[in-house]
Amino acid sequence: MSFSFFRPSSRPKSPAELVRAIRDSLVALDAKTVAEVQALEKALEEVDKNFLSMRQMLLGDGDVEPIPDQVSQITLEVCKEGVLDLFVHKLPVLGWDARKDLVHCWGTLLRQKVGSSYCCVGYIENHSELLEFLVTCYDNKEIALNCGNMLRECIKYPILAKYMLESASFELFFKFVDLPSFDIASDAFATFKDLLTKHETMVSEYLNANYEKFFELYEMLLTSANYVTRRQSLKLLLEFLLESPNARIMVRYISEVRNLKIMMTLLKDPSKNIQISAFHVFKVFVANPNKPLEIISILVKNHEKLLMLLHSLPVNKDDEQFEEERGILIKEIERLSSISEVC
Repeated sequence: MSFSFFRPSSRPKSPAELVRAIRDSLVALDAKTVAEVQALEKALEEVDKNFLSMRQMLLGDGDVEPIPDQVSQITLEVCKEGVLDLFVHKLPVLGWDARKDLVHCWGTLLRQKVGSSYCCVGYIENHSELLEFLVTCYDNKEIALNCGNMLRECIKYPILAKYMLESASFELFFKFVDLPSFDIASDAFATFKDLLTKHETMVSEYLNANYEKFFELYEMLLTSANYVTRRQSLKLLLEFLLESPNARIMVRYISEVRNLKIMMTLLKDPSKNIQISAFHVFKVFVANPNKPLEIISILVKNHEKLLMLLHSLPVNKDDEQFEEERGILIKEIERLSSISEVC
């Protein structure tokens, strides 16, 4: 009697063996070495299998918890073998399952502290072109959302967020957040928001050093023809301007006539939601006790229209603070106009 079907299962790969297998299967996807469709399909199947094994080793599988020593070893091997480069650059040719597994593993790999350092974070810091590649992938609708998830994991680390802010590719976000695809634009905005809010002191330093260029680009978002872009950018503007490290930026912003005019225009927006968001930025201009003469002049010159706009804002009887603030602004604009008449 033959029991050949009771073959022992093959020995599970060690972390080092798995990483080498991952590397080899990703290299096999190179268009120069894959001459036939069948060969490519086989290579993709091998990648899928290896990525699933990596996910199980890093994250566990059902009731089986990951083994810390194996997680550390696979992290070291990924850096040692340069597999992070392949993860990023081969992303456009991976299948759906492989991309999903990679996204799940990416954050875990970055979080692993081996010894006194974050191995993968340090690797990406020394290979910053990987970040730039991920940013440009927002132009590829097939992998844009995967890249967005990977970028937001990177932004959690100040050294990587700093590079992204200061790199030329940062300006691409002003295009990506206004893309016609709602899903991709929303994801790009989530990444953009993380960059501007996760590390307050670092962002403050960046804004101080790049004030004019940044707000010139940001103005395009505030005046976009896209309703969602206008609304999101307004809310984000208020959020990061009110952060305490950005006090100097706030003072500078509310001292410029150009910015006041943008808010006055947005107060007339057809969308009630945008009107309310614009109100919360506009009130800072009016409430500023040290308003420049140019700002006062604009408020006085347009006081009748501004008072009409403020009175016509949607009434929310449950929001007592809003009603109180509206009343204060109306009184301040009336006070400025009366002083001007006397003078």
